[in-house]
Amino acid sequence: MLSRPARKQINDFLQFFLILSAAVFIMIPIYWIISGAFKQQVDIFQLKLLFTPTLENFKIIFKSPYNLLDKLYNSTVVAFSTVVVAIPLATIAAYSFSRFRLTGERIMFVMILSTQFVPAVVIVLPFFILFRDLGILDTKLSLVLVNLSLIMPFAIWMIKGFIDGIPLDTEEAALVDGSNRIQVIKNVVLPMALPGVITAAIFCFILAWNEFLFAVIITTNKAVTMPVGLSMFHAEEGVLWHLISAAGIMIMLPMFVLATLIQKHFVQGMTMGAVR
Repeated sequence: MLSRPARKQINDFLQFFLILSAAVFIMIPIYWIISGAFKQQVDIFQLKLLFTPTLENFKIIFKSPYNLLDKLYNSTVVAFSTVVVAIPLATIAAYSFSRFRLTGERIMFVMILSTQFVPAVVIVLPFFILFRDLGILDTKLSLVLVNLSLIMPFAIWMIKGFIDGIPLDTEEAALVDGSNRIQVIKNVVLPMALPGVITAAIFCFILAWNEFLFAVIITTNKAVTMPVGLSMFHAEEGVLWHLISAAGIMIMLPMFVLATLIQKHFVQGMTMGAVR
């Protein structure tokens, strides 16, 4: 029979081993992409830990016919525009569902959430026909509208959960002091729910940044985004994995930068959601 300290050491070792294994499992694909981005095409299929790095892949992806800079610009504009429009609207809607008793409130909220269960392939054709008739196919506006329809229900549901955790006493005290409802939302609710709003904004940005299905069907040339641009890296000799790896780094880089800049709010928001 093992003593309690011995069992604790074994449990700690197993926990460390599992965490290390998971970290290695997660890091292997990332290492493959990063190393592949600096490899020449002849080295991409060879399991070499030591190779002569090159920056030629990054030069190629920004030149014709790939023109990745244009696609990077399109993705940035579409993702940021989607978040800038979605988060304020979602915050107002979430506050209304959280604080007001509306007629048919539960049905409306269920209907909003139910849109998340509709497969994208079911609604992509109606969107295509609508945008074609409106003359906005292959535009960033069409992508923003599509992304809004996809992320607004998620944003409303997520932000509502954080607002539900804010005590009503703080708002009632502000109303008694003479503040109107807009001032209460601005000066009381938003500061307290800010970590949750930022968390929702991060997830919305990631969803808009990585969206592929609608972008590949709705865009053809002018508004092509980064995920769609990855499908262009093929030639007679097959898939150009060294160029895909370089482009993959360009797709992941904004995510790492964004996560680093707002890590504090992100972690705080996720913790609030978990505790509540």
